[in-house]
Amino acid sequence: MKIGGYLDRYVIREWFKIFVVTALGFPLIAILFELTDSLADFLAQGIPPSVIAMSYVFALPEKIFLVLPAAVLFATVFSVGTLARHSELVASHASGVSFHRIILPTIFAALFATGLGLGLGEVSPHTTRRQLELLGERERFSQTKRFNFVYRAEEGWVYVVRSLDLLENDMRDPQLEREGTGSDYPTMVVQAQRAAYEDSLRKWTLKYGRVRMLAGARHEVEMEFDSLRLRNFVERPEDLLAEAKKPQEMRYGELGRYIQALERSGGDGRKLRVERALKIAIPFTCIIIALFGAPLANGAPRASGAYGVAVALGTTVGFLILVQLSQAFGTGGLMPPTIAAWVPNMLFGVLGLWLLARVKT
Repeated sequence: MKIGGYLDRYVIREWFKIFVVTALGFPLIAILFELTDSLADFLAQGIPPSVIAMSYVFALPEKIFLVLPAAVLFATVFSVGTLARHSELVASHASGVSFHRIILPTIFAALFATGLGLGLGEVSPHTTRRQLELLGERERFSQTKRFNFVYRAEEGWVYVVRSLDLLENDMRDPQLEREGTGSDYPTMVVQAQRAAYEDSLRKWTLKYGRVRMLAGARHEVEMEFDSLRLRNFVERPEDLLAEAKKPQEMRYGELGRYIQALERSGGDGRKLRVERALKIAIPFTCIIIALFGAPLANGAPRASGAYGVAVALGTTVGFLILVQLSQAFGTGGLMPPTIAAWVPNMLFGVLGLWLLARVKT
């Protein structure tokens, strides 16, 4: 028990040292390359150096999110590989501690990395938008008004709006239409002078208008109202604003709503559905990659550190190529988007379990 406890602390300590250096080092190297390429352009635009530096601080969460699987792989390969090179694995086996027991701390550490990735996936869209604002690639307050637009909502509703003001949560001259099928489900047309969104209710309140229900050429009912709330009229003002954003600028739930609105309007949401599924799949890659990397590190106990670098880089490149291929398949409709996002994890997971089963314990 004492040997197991000592090994756990030792493996965890070594693992986290490599993980932190890699998770921070790779993004910083990427930032240096980006700055080398773009610094002159930023300065020519009159952006102060302090603002440029702060913008890349905001860029860190997204970059760390993307390199977490590679950081886990490097940490696992080098921490386990060091034990193998120093014959500590052999000594542990002689003391009755199996290889699977030895790598157990790395699996728990990978679980921590998965949780960190899920958290960064929700934080990084905000910081990425902030970075774009600081660099002038997105207006600081972005678009706050929209005029003369049509929005296709759920259950067949179509909104025709003269103006929308995000700051005031106010809408002018909205007309809401729903095509019916007969007397049991009549066509509805709702017209109002204005509408106000109430955050506490998460609904719009229509003011001063009329409702027409059409159940056929000879069946029409019309009513006037001072105030009216419709059960389905619950879209938030920012959803109706339909501001174009990149997938990395949107959280998981926000991206889902954007995809639904895009598809209701006749757009193709397959690529965005793959991107949305990857927001969950990439953090869980950390667990898969730890299962895959540990037996590889044990495969050549006398190899030098160069072997660990080669294994880690080769696996990372192979995994990224597989991700790109699966994204293309999902976007092209050759497989469902969610399956496409998870295919690399499934393949590496099966291979990792096979490698673990072959390790002599």
